[in-house]
This record gives sequence, structure tokens and C-alpha cells, in this order.
Amino acid sequence: MIKLKNVKLSFSGKKVIDNISFEVKPGEKIILSGKSGSGKSTVFNMILGFVQPDSGEILFDAEKLDEKHVWEVRKKISYIDQESSLGIGNTLDYLMFISELKTNAQKEFSSNRINELIEYFELENEVLNKNLEELSGGERQRIAIIISILLERKVFLLDEVTSAIDVSLKKKVAEYYLDKDDWTCLIISHDPIWLESSNTKIFEMETCTWA
Repeated sequence: MIKLKNVKLSFSGKKVIDNISFEVKPGEKIILSGKSGSGKSTVFNMILGFVQPDSGEILFDAEKLDEKHVWEVRKKISYIDQESSLGIGNTLDYLMFISELKTNAQKEFSSNRINELIEYFELENEVLNKNLEELSGGERQRIAIIISILLERKVFLLDEVTSAIDVSLKKKVAEYYLDKDDWTCLIISHDPIWLESSNTKIFEMETCTWA
């Protein structure tokens, strides 16, 4: 599914990624572990093609990631960054905008489906009437999570997606992703709820080993 082979990357002469190799197989849930600055988020940016390694290869579905097919790869991935980056304006309007994109024409963005997810992740229905800029950190994270689910993709890059929500909700979010056998997840998180799950494997960035 996703494979990094002897990947190296430096910025301004400083090593950020030093000869990393690992593989994420279909359906696996892998946590990237390491201290701040160890390159975890940079790995996500390389998988999405926003950053090119100095050497080594990144493969997606056994095909080398390059500018020729990076757009096709991005269409298969749901990515949530640390800031839960969203657009601006009304929340419901933003969801409808995403649903109307050509690549999402066959996705189910029905009112029933949206309301079902709003309820599951314990948001108030009125959140749909708020502007995105007005949402709290926890609300933004949950809206980003809901969008990732509505996109109906099978590969998820999740960067600290539960950092701003309470413990009981962290558990619901983690279980939602980890219990799907056909979902492939690459996760960055310091929350124990992810790290202690029997469904995850941990790759240590500093030592390039499996914990």
C-alpha cells in the first residue's frame, strides 16, 4: 500500500529524515512515534507529494510516487493535519462545496449521513450554522474527522486528530478508525488511546524500528 525505501531528507543542511524504510500494508494501523522535529509530519507531506525526498523512494500501491500520478494518489487519501485546516465561511456551506467537487460526485453527503456523524461525534446540530472561523479547536477537529469519513476513502493520514477533544471522545474517534478492517491508517498521536490499542503497530522514527 504505502512503502518508504531508504528515504533521506535535509532542510538547510540539517537532516530531517535519515534513511527511513517502512511499509504500511492494506488495512494496517501504523503510528509514527518520535519527539517533535523527528520528521513525522514531513513523512505525511512526502506521501502526499508536497515534499520530495533527497534520496530513496516512496511507493503507493507498488508505484513510485512522482509528479505523474501524485494527483491520483491524493484522491485516494484523507488527510487531517495538526491544525485541522478547513476553509472559511458557513460550516454546512463548506460541506456542500466539498460534496459538489467533481471528484466527490458519487459520495454520500446527504443530510441524514451528516446528521448521523454530527450526533455520533457529539456535536450540536447548530455547529452547521456556525462559521468555520468561530469553531473551537475540538469542533474543528471533529468537523475535519467527519469530512474525512464522508469522502469515503480507504487511506487516512491522521496528524494529532484528537489533541483538542476530551478523553471519552478520543476513544470514540480512535475506535471509529481502528475498527474498520479495510481502512489503512498512518497516525501521528501522543494520545494513549491510540498508542495502547491492540490494533496498532508503532514505528519509532529516531531508531527506524518497530516498537
